[in-house]
Amino acid sequence: MFQLTIHANAGRARRGVLAMRAGNIDTPTFMPVGTQASVKSLTPEQVRQTGAQIILNNAYHLYLRPGVELIERLGGLHRFQAWDGGILTDSGGYQIFSLSPLHKVSEEGLAFKSHIDGSAHFMTPEKAVEVQQRLGADIFMSFDQPIPWGATHEQTAEATQRTHRWALRGKSAWRPETGQVLFGIVQGGFAEELRRESAETLVATDFPGYSIGGLSVGEPKEVMWEMLDLVTALLPQEKPRYLMGVGTPTDLVRGVRLGVDMFDCVLPTRMGRNGTAFTWEGRLNLRNAQYEMDAGPLDPHCSCAVCRSFSRAYLRHLLKAGEILAIHSLSYHNVAFYEQLMSRMREQITAGTFTEWAEQFVRDYRD
Repeated sequence: MFQLTIHANAGRARRGVLAMRAGNIDTPTFMPVGTQASVKSLTPEQVRQTGAQIILNNAYHLYLRPGVELIERLGGLHRFQAWDGGILTDSGGYQIFSLSPLHKVSEEGLAFKSHIDGSAHFMTPEKAVEVQQRLGADIFMSFDQPIPWGATHEQTAEATQRTHRWALRGKSAWRPETGQVLFGIVQGGFAEELRRESAETLVATDFPGYSIGGLSVGEPKEVMWEMLDLVTALLPQEKPRYLMGVGTPTDLVRGVRLGVDMFDCVLPTRMGRNGTAFTWEGRLNLRNAQYEMDAGPLDPHCSCAVCRSFSRAYLRHLLKAGEILAIHSLSYHNVAFYEQLMSRMREQITAGTFTEWAEQFVRDYRD
């Protein structure tokens, strides 16, 4: 039921189809982020219209509110949010570390307090898998210990090895007969030997797919690319690779060039809420006065509903007036642009022209 079939290669870039219980996903793919079981300001039908086939939900937030029991009783995440495509959830480890500053790490798991109401919770690797399975995700993540930029080698090694032990415990709690799939998360910080150890350990554990975590956490971009280059070369060719929480349009192109199949990032909707659009000519801030009388479309090279309907001047007016339609329109366009970018990359890989196209895109694009 879960299988990645590669149809074309361009160097390390791959164009394929990921068969899963929710249907087929064209890869490389971008997953819009629906933290609270909602891609901000967009209906599920509109998310589909952008070309998205799979979205990301946040297990930590949904565990706290509205709770696993409610979502499970109402039919799981697909029915709960009226989304018939694929759903991937993260395990919540990153959110616990970032949103609960008084968390306590032990070998057993993570003790933390809710950022919503201060209530006390304890998450183990087994519970993290159980929560995500009960939520009804198609793909979900092992519980890991994220490693911040600037951690010492000793701290990084300890957290990485704990992540490996937690991965084994989480895998023992996974019920594959449901058709739901568990990914391992490669950690290792920014030490080459620890990244290599993490990749090799998780590959030996034999997960259906592999996530690459702990990147884009404050490190210089070139350091991130060095680590990604190292890790993707160590992961199995026949299994999907997911780069977590990255990134800008050029980040996606560089990630695909290194063999990544799956991406998620909050940037399309976050930048939309801030009045910024991603276009084929680069990033565009509609709050700038130069667009006040601009009758042209948001992006003349985009065919989405927003670009077919509204001028830059009108969208700028909506922003200045505080109209919700501005946030919706820019978020819709940005998600559509990201999906168009992934489609363009799949076309270029199939045509055998991806390497040259990617070099030019990374060189010229202003993101």
